[in-house]
Amino acid sequence: MIFSVKTITPALLSTFFLFATSAFAGPPLICHAFDIGTAKSLPWISHDWNLTGSESYNTRNLAADTIAILDSDPTVLVHMETLRRATLFASRDSFAAKQLLLKLASRADSSAPSHVALASFDLGYLVETYKQWLGKDQSNPAQGLDGNALVKKATQLRGNDPQMEFAAALITLNGPAADEQEHAQKAIAGAKTDPLLARNLSAHFSNTPSQTLAEMISRNSNVKVARQ
Repeated sequence: MIFSVKTITPALLSTFFLFATSAFAGPPLICHAFDIGTAKSLPWISHDWNLTGSESYNTRNLAADTIAILDSDPTVLVHMETLRRATLFASRDSFAAKQLLLKLASRADSSAPSHVALASFDLGYLVETYKQWLGKDQSNPAQGLDGNALVKKATQLRGNDPQMEFAAALITLNGPAADEQEHAQKAIAGAKTDPLLARNLSAHFSNTPSQTLAEMISRNSNVKVARQ
C-alpha cells in the first residue's frame, strides 16, 4: 500500500508533519535506511538501519570511497543513504569523521558551477547527520556548522528536485512549520513521477516500522490511499 500523492493537499501537510515528527523512534537522518534500489553505496551488511558489529570496512578509506560514490551518481537519495552509512562508520573513527567533513567542505568550495548544488547539499547533509548521531560533544567535527542553511542553498540552486526537498523536509522536521511544509509539499508533488521517492516517502514517515505513511494518513486524516 502506498499513498496517492494526488490526494495530498496543502491543508493536510500540517497534520502530516504533526504525526510525522512524533513518529520517529530515533534521528530521522540516521535511523531509517533509504531505498536506493540497485544503486551503489558504501558496503553494508545489516538489513536494519544500524551497524551489525561484524562489518570489516576499513574507515581509512571512508572519505575517498564516499566521495567516489557521490561523484558517480547524481541521485539525491543515493547521496542521502551513502552519507547516512558514512556517518555510522565515522562514529567509530573520529579521524575518518573529520577527514570526510574536511574533504566535503573543500569539494563544496572548489566545485564547478554545475556541481555546486549537489556539493553544497552533501556537505550540509553530512553536517546534519553528524549532529544527529555524533551529538554535541567535542568529538563531533561539525560543531558550529549550519547544515540546514547549506541544504536550503542547495535546493535553491538545484531548482526542481523533489528528492532534495524530501531531504530538506527531514532536516527541518523540528524547525519552522512553514519550512517543513514547503519542502514536504514539493517532495510529495514530485513523488507523482518518481517511484523511488514515492517508496521512500511511504517507508519513512511511519509510527512503527511496519506502518506506512499511507496507513498513518488514512487513519488520522481520512485521506484516500491507493493500493499497489
